[in-house]
Amino acid sequence: MDILRLLDTHSCVTGYEVQVYRHWSDGCYFKLMIILTDGSELHSREYLDANERDYSFHWQRADGQLISRWDNAPHHRAVATYPHHRHTEQGIIESREITLDTVLEVIQAQLSPISAPPRGRG
Repeated sequence: MDILRLLDTHSCVTGYEVQVYRHWSDGCYFKLMIILTDGSELHSREYLDANERDYSFHWQRADGQLISRWDNAPHHRAVATYPHHRHTEQGIIESREITLDTVLEVIQAQLSPISAPPRGRG
């Protein structure tokens, strides 16, 4: 399973639990709980077959408070990227279709502070 290889090697992942994994001839369904380097959690759910893809990537603090959730549930028709959207602490915003590896890259970028170039002594 390529997803497990991704989780085993990604620098912002410290652990994970496969809660559900089902596979059939033309698709799969999985549900994962991923622990990140700062102690936050990413709850990942995806259904995929030849005709459909449903996903939800719910990132939360260790205390359960929402940081961000990307999903394509068809309930925010006013969003220009419908059905794809992102829940944030500030509300619902546009989001393109996204995958687990891209979500992990977004999270990694937010967890890694941008380091300023070293300053010379004068």
